Amino acid sequence: MPRSARSNPLALAVLVCLFERPMHPYEVAQTLRSRAKHESVRLNYGSLYAVVDSLEHRGLIRAGETVREGRRPERTIYEITDAGARELTDWLTELIAAPAKEYPHFMAGLSFLPALDIHDALDALRQRAVAVEIRLTQLRAGQRAAADAGLPRLFELEGEYEERLMETELDFVRGLIKDIDDGSLDGIELWRSFVEAAPTGSPVSTPALSGSGEEVADTES
Repeated sequence: MPRSARSNPLALAVLVCLFERPMHPYEVAQTLRSRAKHESVRLNYGSLYAVVDSLEHRGLIRAGETVREGRRPERTIYEITDAGARELTDWLTELIAAPAKEYPHFMAGLSFLPALDIHDALDALRQRAVAVEIRLTQLRAGQRAAADAGLPRLFELEGEYEERLMETELDFVRGLIKDIDDGSLDGIELWRSFVEAAPTGSPVSTPALSGSGEEVADTES
């Protein structure tokens, strides 16, 4: 299966659910939400039905019986195919084994940080530190609740991973705030000169933003 067909983790989540047993799409969504998988995979019903159609078109799942519960609309039960089971194994193995270049929004913000006034940048970083602290508190509370409920660690690995990432990010942000605040950040004098030279109310012009003058050939439509 081409890598481009593996860009939506929601499709993988559907395959995992149907590998467990046949379900209709609404039941897939309920299952994912009941297991808090919507915390690691973006889930909405419009996208879910589009994903189901795509998986069926590619022969990875197939429609089975149609059921009706009470006065509810008919719902089609889907099951995974042999090709779908192979794709599930290959895709999941690739996700676990092969690091992929990702483009976090915060990384993009850091790459253009000198476009902000230094004081504005400090304010924004302090706000982020508070937000990360709150998220960490929520994650830790969720992990404790899961442990108290007897849920094995195996089923909370994504939360544990996110907690470690948040801890690392918080340490980084706090250190960056300190380095900017006490003037020890390498390059801060150059940053100050950009800020002082920029007209009031105008974006700060920096080498990191102005580029080499070459046109970007690959743009999104």
